[in-house]
Amino acid sequence: MSTYQLVDPHGRPVSSPSLLKEEAAPTLTGVRALWSDPVASGLTPGKLARMLRNAVEGDPADYLALAEEMEERDLHYASVLGTRKRAVLAIEPAVNPPDGGATDDKILDAVRELVEAPEFEAMQIDVLDALGKGFSVVEILWEYGAQWRPREYAWRDPRHFQFDRKTGRELRLREDGSIEGRALSRYSFIRHVPKLKSGQPIRGGLARLNAWAFLLKSYTLKDWAAFLEVFGMPLRVGRYGRGATPDEKRVLLRAVRDLASDAAAIIPSGMEIEFIEAKGGSGNAVFGAMADYLDAQISKGVLGQTMTTDDGSSLAQAQVHENVRYDILRADARQCAATINRDLVQPFIAFNFGPQERYPTVDLPVAEAEDIKTLSDALTKLVPLGLKVSMAEVREKIGLSEPEEDADVLTPAAKPKADPQDKPEADEPEDEDADDPATARACPSCGEIHATARSGEEPDELDDLLEGALDEWGADLAPVMDQLQAEFAAASSYEDLQARLERMAGTLDVGPLARRIADLALIAHGLGDAG
Repeated sequence: MSTYQLVDPHGRPVSSPSLLKEEAAPTLTGVRALWSDPVASGLTPGKLARMLRNAVEGDPADYLALAEEMEERDLHYASVLGTRKRAVLAIEPAVNPPDGGATDDKILDAVRELVEAPEFEAMQIDVLDALGKGFSVVEILWEYGAQWRPREYAWRDPRHFQFDRKTGRELRLREDGSIEGRALSRYSFIRHVPKLKSGQPIRGGLARLNAWAFLLKSYTLKDWAAFLEVFGMPLRVGRYGRGATPDEKRVLLRAVRDLASDAAAIIPSGMEIEFIEAKGGSGNAVFGAMADYLDAQISKGVLGQTMTTDDGSSLAQAQVHENVRYDILRADARQCAATINRDLVQPFIAFNFGPQERYPTVDLPVAEAEDIKTLSDALTKLVPLGLKVSMAEVREKIGLSEPEEDADVLTPAAKPKADPQDKPEADEPEDEDADDPATARACPSCGEIHATARSGEEPDELDDLLEGALDEWGADLAPVMDQLQAEFAAASSYEDLQARLERMAGTLDVGPLARRIADLALIAHGLGDAG
């Protein structure tokens, strides 16, 4: 046993024996008895209204029992509620250090070990039971060895708890002889009260929202079964003669009844049985439509939409409805993580490492599906134009983690190296600096690597020839510019200028310019011949 004073996340002392004591176990008799009579059998509108009213007034036992039976009796309600729970369970928990401060790696490792324990997921399932009933309570059975840690998470029947009568918000343990119950010990329970709607927590469970649909559907299915029993087989009419005795009539009646179960009977001679085909088979559509309508309302109440459980009219609409489910999933995950951090993670850290200024958190991150192709196309076009994008953010969106330093990573395929024995074609001069990082640049238009102008080299004869030609360009173009300026000055309108330019086409004095180009070409050709 620990020899030091145990403290809670706020530095207040905690009694070690109270943590090791199981205090909410069920009893054989009394208000915390495990067994009870079913309440859904024979449920009527008046009985349901009484249950809901009693739950708000402080006696929720019957309502909570009904909420449990609804998950067992209504296949559709059990399916959509289970879908909402499993969506949260499918999220991989993440242990994050606190914002704005460093944390000892030993604390983070201990929390990760706590989260990775097999019983942690089972505890999550019990915590999410609050979605249907409005609240759930899981008792933490602590043990002390090398560390204080839970040896078991025990789900407790919600009927064994009640809310205080003054505020309707504080959960208390029911006890025989006490109308107010008993306050729950600190740090021995995980109490999840999801905020599904504003108001009293007992009114926020999905079971209360769907209770009336459950009742109406029960009546619909009963009437449908009775309808099928009557109209599903032909009406049997036995006919007897005027002189039939009471015993003969009884024999005929028994034969008619036996046809319903045995499909075989014998009757005296002179009597007959007629089968009359039942009409009104269209009643199936009436009951079926009512059941489908109620199922759709239950889907809306639990999942916020119907197209991921029933038939959708289009892919686009189904995708919009799927986004609604993401919103609900994110809210459920945030609230579940907040409860686990408050009632489990923080006490666990405080008991073993003392109070912390800031505590690590267990998060349930919901990553919405990304269109990777669209994202890749956008990055391919925008990054060459100068858009700066965080690599970590891109990895997060496409679901890839940061590679380790010694990990094998994918790289662009290397360009094949040319064989030194191969000579370039005559019309494809070899560019020795095309792959030189010092001179090569990525083209912003096509993304290919081209050689850029080389610097630091001595100018050759061609460079000198080009430089000299550029010095004389003004004199070479002077005759052409003079003719153009004269036409611009004489034109009276844009149309007139356009006509003048068309007339002077082929008459421009380009002689000096042509001679200059011819001279340069002849000199360059001679330099080439001279090597």
